[in-house]
Parts: sequence; structure tokens; C-alpha cells
Amino acid sequence: MSGKVLKTISEYAILTVGCFIFALAWEGFVIPNNMSSGGLMGLCTIIQYATDGLLPASMMYMAFNVILLLFAFFAMGLGFGIRTIYCIALTTVMMGGIEGIPVLHAIEGQFFYIRDPVLVPLLAGLLEGLALGMVFKYQGSTGGMDIVALFVNKHWPISTGTFFLISDSIIITSIIFLPGKVFGDMVYGYLMMLASSFMIDFITVGGKSSVQVLVFSQNYGIIADHIINDLDRGVTLVQAKGWYSKEEKPVLLIIVRKKQLFEVTKLIKSVDPKAFVSVSQANSVYGEGFEEIKVGITRKKNHEANKQDRIA
Repeated sequence: MSGKVLKTISEYAILTVGCFIFALAWEGFVIPNNMSSGGLMGLCTIIQYATDGLLPASMMYMAFNVILLLFAFFAMGLGFGIRTIYCIALTTVMMGGIEGIPVLHAIEGQFFYIRDPVLVPLLAGLLEGLALGMVFKYQGSTGGMDIVALFVNKHWPISTGTFFLISDSIIITSIIFLPGKVFGDMVYGYLMMLASSFMIDFITVGGKSSVQVLVFSQNYGIIADHIINDLDRGVTLVQAKGWYSKEEKPVLLIIVRKKQLFEVTKLIKSVDPKAFVSVSQANSVYGEGFEEIKVGITRKKNHEANKQDRIA
């Protein structure tokens, strides 16, 4: 068996585990405790509660995703890989299965029962974030509001981040309009959303987060040589002009992993204690020595060119 086949099998195994954890978060913790949160799944749970279980969240999740995928394909010319369809279908099946296994529910009398209700959305959010982080990391997707965000961003000047903030807020807040729901139920939804966002960032970025360092020093040459030779990181020399002095001054631009920041600043100060250093977060850095650009959604016109990648 070739290495490529083994790699694909292992990636699908991770996607499968991620789908199970996602389903467990919702059907094991959130829904049995009559809670909700943001995203498409949050909307589906609210529909389930509003219809008194007549429309189960798992079935609504599949139905909405099928509609959204067809809409994306015909209206926006987007093609979706096998991994996305696999994750959506598998999550739906697993949610239906977990729904019928009480031992996996976080309710009184079962192993996963949590006495303090505040901890339920926090744990569910961490589980959901872990699951989504695993899925995103291996080029999968759970569909949902991502597709709507792409459409909105394409036709209106609204960033995907802003869209998710607005849509999640509307979905989470809407739970208080259901009979028997109170302000606390809405708060639980926001707690889960925050916990999920934190875990997604930790899984997808984590120790790979990077920082951008600007160094202003007369000893820029010595510092640049040390960065390249001692830390094995690239350095870019940028010519800047001080507006007050009108003098040209060289500035070093360095991008390193966050865990290397201490080494970099220590090295700079050892060469020039008076050096001026500016550090800023670099959330996405692609290229040699950092991350590889991975695209899970491709334009329809590139469908044939990328067909083999999506099948894998």
C-alpha cells in the first residue's frame, strides 16, 4: 500500500473522529439539556424545540446542507470536495445514532451527567471546536453557514467574520422567543460559541501562530546575520523614511513562530539594547517554512483541473 493511500486513509480516519465528536457535542450534551448555540446546527436545534421534536435537528441539518450545497453549485459556481459531503453525511448519521443511545447523553443518571448547567455549554463548545478544528485541518467542512457567508461576501461588502458574528448572534438570541426559555438560555449559547471559537483557533493555529517583528537599529546588519544563521529564519530589509528627520533608515522585517519570539528579542537586545522593536500578530502566514495554502472550495471553472484532488 502506497504512502499516499495510507495518508488518505489516516486523514479520513481523523475526519471520522471529528464528525463523531461534533455529533456528540450536540446530541450528547447540547440537545439533551435543551440548549442551543450559533451556526446552522444552532438553528436546527431551535427548529427542533419550536416543533416539539417533530423536525429533528439531525434531519434538518442534512436538509439545509443539501439545499445550500445545490445553491452554491448552481448560483455561485462553487464545487465541493468529497470530504465536505462525507463530513456532512457522516455527521447526520452519527447524530441520529447518538440520539438513540442514552448512555452518551449528559443527563441525570448517565455517565456524562454534569451537575452544574454552566459547564455543559463550555464542555460542548470545547468538543465542537475540537471537532471543527480537526475537520478544517484536513480539508474537510461541515458546510452550513460557511456557504451563506461566501454568497453574502460575494455580493455585499461584508466580511465573513462580520457575517458570522451577526448570524450567530441572531440565532443564539432567537432561543429566548421560544416558550419556557429565559435569558439564561441565551447566555449558555454565547458561552458555547466562545468556547468553540477558542478551541478552533487552538487546534488550527496553536503553536503554529506567527508574529511579525519590525526592528529599527543601526546594527541591523549584525542582527540580520544572527537571525539567518542562528535561528534559521529569513529577514527582509525594508527602506523606511522618518518623516520628522526626513532620513532614510533601514528596517528589518522578520516573521517567526510565536514560540521563537523570546529568542528573537533576546538576540536583538544582546546586539543593540537601544533597538526599537515592534511586534504584531500574524494570523495567517503562507509559504516556505510556514503553512501551505489549502483550498477546500474551488470555483466551478476549475472543477476538471482539481477533480483528482477532490476525489482523494
